Amino acid sequence: MNGPGAYLLLLAGCLVVTAPLEWVLGARGWRSPRRLAGAVLPVAVVFAAWDLWGIIRGSWWYDARYISGVHVGPMPVEELLFFLVIPVCGVLTYEAVGRCLQWASRASRGGPDGPGGGNA
Repeated sequence: MNGPGAYLLLLAGCLVVTAPLEWVLGARGWRSPRRLAGAVLPVAVVFAAWDLWGIIRGSWWYDARYISGVHVGPMPVEELLFFLVIPVCGVLTYEAVGRCLQWASRASRGGPDGPGGGNA
């Protein structure tokens, strides 16, 4: 994957892979927007500030071959999106794993299992 949209395509790919966890496995990541924001925004702010500091100092930069060229200040928009997209994908994955573990626990106790079995 090369070219000016590579970083954006990578972020989109992460969302395409993890977003269905919400509907297929009932990950419930999007159903709690305050909780999701509480998990994502503090981390995004801290790491965006860290990146910004590195860019301003000249110790961190982005290869223009892979970014769109759209910037918010000195930071590529892709990097700001990274700090939102990747944690959201992580939360969805975490919630999906939790759901699968609940189903496995119920199944081992003889209860309903799988996405359609039971009210979790």
